[in-house]
Amino acid sequence: MVMNDENPRSPTADNVLLLLGEEPLSDEQRLAVRAQKATPVLEEFKAWMDKRAALTPPKGLLGKAFHYALSNWSRLIRYLEDIHITPDNNLGENAIRPFVIGRKNWLFAGHPNGAHAAASLYSLIETAKACGLEPYWYLRFLFEKLPLAHSEEDYRALLPQNVSSEQLARFRADS
Repeated sequence: MVMNDENPRSPTADNVLLLLGEEPLSDEQRLAVRAQKATPVLEEFKAWMDKRAALTPPKGLLGKAFHYALSNWSRLIRYLEDIHITPDNNLGENAIRPFVIGRKNWLFAGHPNGAHAAASLYSLIETAKACGLEPYWYLRFLFEKLPLAHSEEDYRALLPQNVSSEQLARFRADS
């Protein structure tokens, strides 16, 4: 059995499937399962909302919720057609959780410029994580290479999406 930690989708889930003797689904298979299982549920839910929305006062909280959900319906069901989209925002919620929990610790910003700098740094760190880079080593790499950057192209090359894991591994080995 070969454990697969290279899959950016969900290496842990794929490893569990391999341990259970199941093969992970391809993207096409996952889309087919979504279509088969989620489409009937979503169609029933939309029909229920259409019926309830017609009976609910539009200015009330429930009426506003129905209006919001129905007016954004095409965005909700888009995940049935694109494997890269999930029906929730858990990744975004999990990414900002540490900052929301610790927000009182960051009141030191004290000025809009400080808040902007903090937001930029947090965005850089979260982007590095999303690109599969270790934030500590990425920041060390960045702070060493940044003084050597002179052009816009040099700066762009230092953005997390343009730095490879191999570059960081070489940098780490040389450090």
